[in-house]
This record gives sequence, C-alpha cells and structure tokens, in this order.
Amino acid sequence: MTTDDRVQQLAYQIWESEGKPEGQEARHWEMARKLAESETSETPAKPAPKAKRVSKPKAAPDAEKAKPESEKPAVLKKPRAPRSTSKTPKV
Repeated sequence: MTTDDRVQQLAYQIWESEGKPEGQEARHWEMARKLAESETSETPAKPAPKAKRVSKPKAAPDAEKAKPESEKPAVLKKPRAPRSTSKTPKV
C-alpha cells in the first residue's frame, strides 16, 4: 500500500470515528498524514526483553524477635464493644 493510500484510509477512519462531520476534510487529512508518517518512520525493532522479577529474600523466623523494642510495631487496642441499642425508659 502506498503512503497516499494509507493517508486516505486513515483520514476516512478518523472521519467515521468523529461521526462523519462536514467541512473537516483538511484537518482529518493532516491528522492522517502525521499518523502515516509515524508508521513509516518507526522501524519494527526487537521487543524489549521482559524485566526479570527479583523477589526479596525472606526474613528468618527469628528476625522479628531480634528487632529492638523501638522497631517493633505498636500493640493495637481492642475495639470498643458496641453500645446497647435497647430503648428502656430511664426512671
């Protein structure tokens, strides 16, 4: 397919995607020309190799015990008991 054919095809797709408006031919053609240029300037390169996942080393079971007091997480308080919702009249 020649570049002009590709520009025409892209311009038509842009025109359709915008709901086929009238009077936008020049803008659609320019957008299509830029898209076609970017397609031809890109050379298909090898895909980049996937990054290898590196997992963190697991801590020894005694590691938590070996932490100083200042590094240990604070102990959480127990949640309060829900208030009674019974409606007994006060005397």
